[in-house]
Amino acid sequence: MEHMEYEHLLIFGSFMVAAWFIVIYFLPRMLLFVFKRAILVKGFGDGPVPINTLYTQPQALFADPFNASGSKLMTTGVNRDTLLVIGWLDLRKGPQILHVPDMDGRYYSVQFTNPSNNTNFAYVGKRTTGTEAGAYLICGPGFRGSVPEGMSQISSPNNSVLVIGRVFVENHSDLPMAHGLAKQIQLSPLA
Repeated sequence: MEHMEYEHLLIFGSFMVAAWFIVIYFLPRMLLFVFKRAILVKGFGDGPVPINTLYTQPQALFADPFNASGSKLMTTGVNRDTLLVIGWLDLRKGPQILHVPDMDGRYYSVQFTNPSNNTNFAYVGKRTTGTEAGAYLICGPGFRGSVPEGMSQISSPNNSVLVIGRVFVENHSDLPMAHGLAKQIQLSPLA
């Protein structure tokens, strides 16, 4: 009889190990899929954000994140000092160029995330590239072309890329200036 109890415990334990493996392995991918759909379908509540474009968080949503009209997308936590710039890239048709304005010493960052394993593979921003204006060629894994002069290359391990930018807002009166700079973070295809 004791042997039978151990057999059930072994089966139950094996099932639990398999279930935890599935949750740990697939949960980040499922969450990124949901986040991607939220960006591409809802955006910040103003409508869809097309692939290979960046969308800047509206000033009203930043100033009053719980009462801004029409805005439905909430990110992890509520950023009280950085404006968000969000987009999803599809590099199968070719590289994209990220254009950033001169931030004149202001903190900003643009994070590039590989959605297949939820890892960040590159950053552009004050701590990594400085605050001067710049252009960065974002290439997929199959890119064989040359990088135009004056650009830095960012090689993605995947053709699908989540882009999250942040621009520091010092205080309420700084919001219009910070928003103007955030709107200048743009993408364009490589001609």
